[in-house]
Amino acid sequence: MTIDRRALLTTGAAAGLSAGLSTLIPGAARAEATSTDTKATGVLMRERATALLAALDEEQRDAALFAFDTRARKAWNFMLGSRRAPGLALEQMSPGQKDLALDLLASGTSHFGLEKAMNIMLQQDILRDEWGKGSPDRNRERFCVQFYGTPASTGAWSWRWEGHHLSLTFTLRDDEVISATPSSFSSEPNTVPSGPHQGLVVLKEEEVLGRQLFGDLDGANRRHALVWKRSPGNIQSNRGAEHSVAGEAAGVPLGDLTQVQADMAERLIEIYTSEVLPPALADEQTARLRNEDMAAIRFAWGGANLDGSIYYRLTGADLLIEFASLVNQPLHLHAVFHDTARNFGAHLV
Repeated sequence: MTIDRRALLTTGAAAGLSAGLSTLIPGAARAEATSTDTKATGVLMRERATALLAALDEEQRDAALFAFDTRARKAWNFMLGSRRAPGLALEQMSPGQKDLALDLLASGTSHFGLEKAMNIMLQQDILRDEWGKGSPDRNRERFCVQFYGTPASTGAWSWRWEGHHLSLTFTLRDDEVISATPSSFSSEPNTVPSGPHQGLVVLKEEEVLGRQLFGDLDGANRRHALVWKRSPGNIQSNRGAEHSVAGEAAGVPLGDLTQVQADMAERLIEIYTSEVLPPALADEQTARLRNEDMAAIRFAWGGANLDGSIYYRLTGADLLIEFASLVNQPLHLHAVFHDTARNFGAHLV
């Protein structure tokens, strides 16, 4: 069954299905996103970005387009609440323009990544209608597209999709995607407790698997992993802080864990680093991780009370993953991934 790609933006009906929002992805987007050629992925992003920009009027383009060298390019922010991010929001677009914007989002995400992103968008309506949180005009279309530099087959440019709890940044050079970080897929309420979308779970493994991994540790490994007896209550690597956070040698090395525990840690890493990306970018990310000393990656934990607010961190040479359930808000989860060497394409631009 094919559901109109704008179903989420008009009714949200598909989000309540156990299968998630997979049917909202345009058929063409599904086919094109299966390419394992990184160059083809970059070309697809450029073509879709160009199509969207061409469909905008002058005022809309001025809102969406920024200089590549502006400081705003690195000013990512996923903790926006009801506020609108910089750029052009879906709520400021015509139906046809929204289609083109969703096509662009699909070019940077996998089937699972797009489902997760669109469910986070839907949560804004849930927060407004079921929880009364934020301004009355908060809505699922308050997500913005930002372009830094004009999309072109030569030279560097980037684009970002951003709103509350969702920030995805892609940097390209000569039609190659050279960076897909920093990124955040965060969530509230992570498991919807009531209303028309009751039972929807957005971040399905990030918390459960993290708790399972720490709970399985014992002895010296548990002592080394438990860096903070009380959770910090939020992630620490907000804008510009990722290098100092990654530089803290905290936690237990994966090489000290049992094979079962190491497998859980590697699954967590996969969830953040590759599962949400289209095949070509996921394969490239997986190959990069294979070159990393996985045994040296550290797992650090905060929150001695496993039933309370928790925090964990995975750090490697170029890897930083953070997760936090906010204090006294068990359904409010923040999660981020940095490739600290390649954030914003820093290694090449």
